[in-house]
Amino acid sequence: MYTSIIKPFFDKVIALLILLLTSPLLLVIVMLLYVANQGKVWFKQGRPGKNGRIFTVIKFKTMSDEVDGQGHLLPDERRLTAIGKFIRNTSLDELPQLFNVLRGEMSFVGPRPLLVEYLPLYNEEQQRRHLVKPGITGWAQVNGRNTVSWPQKFTFDVWYVDHISFLLDIKILLLTVMKVFKAEGISSTTSVTMEKFHGNN
Repeated sequence: MYTSIIKPFFDKVIALLILLLTSPLLLVIVMLLYVANQGKVWFKQGRPGKNGRIFTVIKFKTMSDEVDGQGHLLPDERRLTAIGKFIRNTSLDELPQLFNVLRGEMSFVGPRPLLVEYLPLYNEEQQRRHLVKPGITGWAQVNGRNTVSWPQKFTFDVWYVDHISFLLDIKILLLTVMKVFKAEGISSTTSVTMEKFHGNN
């Protein structure tokens, strides 16, 4: 009953309230990014949701589209704009995902929605992370975020699937607030984001 009725209800109500309360801040961020990114404000990308169903995740665009001489995107650290870095460090880039929550594609708490290209790379156990809706934050995020290895991240995700509850979600949300204020785990040890997952071998 919690996962099918109570959790989705509170997700949508709280998402709507937060969007209303933060609308002035969202407007300021949109204007700053519009200037910094030459009119490009939103980052939209297909991601697998519950049961692997693909949806379009929405975030603030914190990186430019600069390419090298061969037309390949420059490394993340070279494309991260000054305002983008601030927005990422404060996790404000995640706010537009509240629209995904309102549409029922995401939850506040759950395994993070990763790249579609990772789907065939998961083993059977790791695939279980898609038994629930993806979240804006999750058990892996409050246990290291981008500083833990991919196998450990997936272990955290599956553990959450097996132990999902109201009290666990509240705990994760409170820990997330602490992580945001401390700006912990935003980058991996070798990248400003997280290195790509290449499979389990």
